[in-house]
Parts: sequence; C-alpha cells; structure tokens
Amino acid sequence: MRRYKYRAKDKNTGKIVTGNVQAENERAAGKILVEQGYVPEKLSDTTDGGFLSKFTNRVSSKQRIIFTRQFATLIGAGLPLSTALRMLAEQTEDKPTKALVEDILAQVEGGKTLHDAFAQHPDVFNKLYLSLIAAGEASGTLDESLKRLADQQEKDAAMISKIRGAMMYPLIVLAVIIAVIIFMMVSVVPQVENLYDDLGEELPVLTLILVAMSNFVTHFWWLILIIVAALVWFFLQFRKTTTGQRWIARVKLNAPLFKGLFLRLYNARFARTAQMLLSAGVPMLDTMKISAEAMNNVVMEDQISEAATMVRSGKPLSVAIKQRDYILPLVPQMAATGEQSGKIDEMLGKAAKVYEDELDEKIAALSTAIEPVLMVLLALVAGGIVGAVLFPIYALVGKISAGG
Repeated sequence: MRRYKYRAKDKNTGKIVTGNVQAENERAAGKILVEQGYVPEKLSDTTDGGFLSKFTNRVSSKQRIIFTRQFATLIGAGLPLSTALRMLAEQTEDKPTKALVEDILAQVEGGKTLHDAFAQHPDVFNKLYLSLIAAGEASGTLDESLKRLADQQEKDAAMISKIRGAMMYPLIVLAVIIAVIIFMMVSVVPQVENLYDDLGEELPVLTLILVAMSNFVTHFWWLILIIVAALVWFFLQFRKTTTGQRWIARVKLNAPLFKGLFLRLYNARFARTAQMLLSAGVPMLDTMKISAEAMNNVVMEDQISEAATMVRSGKPLSVAIKQRDYILPLVPQMAATGEQSGKIDEMLGKAAKVYEDELDEKIAALSTAIEPVLMVLLALVAGGIVGAVLFPIYALVGKISAGG
C-alpha cells in the first residue's frame, strides 16, 4: 500500500479539500476519492519521505495519548467513526499525528475496520492497543476501550517519567563532577606545573599524578573523544543484540539503588495491562501473551511467557505466576482472590494501584537518600583536586618566606 496526498473538489459543496489516502497505486487512490464523492485534482505519492522523515515524522507518546483521549470522547458522544476521525484530523496541529489520522480515515472510508487501519502503523500502535481496539469493535464498547487505553498510557508515561527524574539527578551531579575535573586539569594544573618549573622545585607525588593526567587530556583529547565515541557505539550495538537486551534487563531488575523502582514499575504494568485486557473480554492466554510483550524487558517477558505455558496446561494464573523471581507477592495473591470471587480483572487493577503508589514512595525515598551521598562525593572529588593544587602552592610560599 502506498500513501497519496490529494487535492480534490467535493461534488456536493464544490469546496476544495486536501488530505491523504492509502491505495495500491495512483489509479486506485483516484477511484477511492470518486467513491467518497470527490473529484480528484491532484495526487502526489508521499510514501517515501526520505531519511530525515524517519525522525521528524514520528508520532510521540504524548501525541498518541492526546489522540486516544480525544478519539474516545468523540466516539463516546455518539459520532460515527469517519466523522470523529475527520474532526480529529482538522483539529490536530501536530503534523505527524495529522498525517496518521488522515491515513486511518482514508482506510476506514475505504472499507477497512478500525483495527486493520491502526495495524498499518505498528510503530505507533502496539499489540496491546490493537487488541483493545479489536475487542471494543467486537463488543460495541470502543469508547470504553479507548478510555482504558488513554488511562493506561498516561499512568505508564507518568511512572516512567518519575523513574527518569529519579535517575536524572545523579547523572547531573556526575556530569558536574566530570566538568570540574576537566576544568582543573586543563586550566589550573598546568599553571601549578609552570610555577614549580620556574622555581626549580619538585612537585609532590599527588600533584605529579594530576600533572600527568592533565598533560594527557591536553595533548590527547582527540583520542579520549574517539574512545568515548567508540564505547558509546559499541554499547548501542550491544543493546540491540539478544545478549545485550537480556543483560540490560537484568541490570534494571538487580541494580541496588533502582531494583525496587523497576520491579514495581514492571509488576504494576503487568497487572494493569492484564486488568485492561481481561475487562475487555480478551481470553486469558492472549492476555498473557500481550502482557508479556508490553513489559519492554526480556527477562520479565520470559517470566510471564513461562507462566502462560502453565496456564495453557490448566494451571490458574495465581499458581502460574507464584514464586517467580521478579513477580512481587501481591500480584499472585490478588489474582487468587480474584479467581475465587470471579473478579480477577478488578483484583489485578487493585494490585497495580498498590505498586503505582509504592513506586511514588520509593522515588521520593531514593531522592532523599541519594542527595547527601552525591554531595559528599562531589565534595571529596573537588576537595581532593583543590587540595592537590593548593597544598604545593602553600608549601612554596612557606619555603620562600623561610628563605627570605
């Protein structure tokens, strides 16, 4: 399928309209427009947007959430699909999102289901999204499915943002430490070396080490940049491999400072995703499969996939996920309660809420605990460098005063 941008005249009103239509070729695109009541005036193929379009034409998570929320509101108000999508296309100012909505509108008006139209954009809509759309279309509760999706996306984005915020502070302090070290090495240490050379005195051992490091940074800065760039490149390539993804996943789940954050994030995500899917009437095995793929962590995905195998063999969910290394105890406990009461989706939702609240508390506690540690580290590094620079100067001043 190719995407065409069109300019056409409405047969009924005579107005000129523009938009996008998806078809096999230009002739098929023109036929679709005629069937929709338009007289095509211009068609241009926009399927391939060039290298930069891969980066500039992406629909952000924030825009996807806004689109989902607005779409849910319009469908809930009783508007037909085509009308709701057309209104969204007209109101949306973000160009990538506008193009996306226009493309979905063209496919829906061309006879495709909403699920099939959304499925043409896997980079925007994941399997969880598509499953809930399909369930909503089948049951006639599309607006409820869209509201659930918007709620889930907002909560997930908020949790990730909080974790990133907690991790950002240490990174900023480390960047300051590195900047202080570089400044001292490049600007201050060489002046101390010149002062000692002029007076014919020998530098203390600690200062000699700093001078050697300073000379290396000054003369081989290009080599340092190459090494850093190479390390970054190798890491980016490594994280694309299966081994790299698994290693990063385990680091997230076992890192001393952040283990509690990521465990609660993934458990809350699993419970919330399963709750949404089960509420929409998605079968348990499909729910397990989609929930595993939604984890964005291969180790957690493996744990849930192993549990799904047990569910397929006849075990209840509570038994299948119990005593898993990275599934926290409350999830199987609430699942067991839900199985007994017939409200497993509701119980999983409550488990998700507990871990979402605990995540907030953990982030606040981590920020409070890590701040003094980082301040002490910054003071030690900066103080050590300043001491290595100032003590030799004081020693020189003492010698000069004694000799005078």
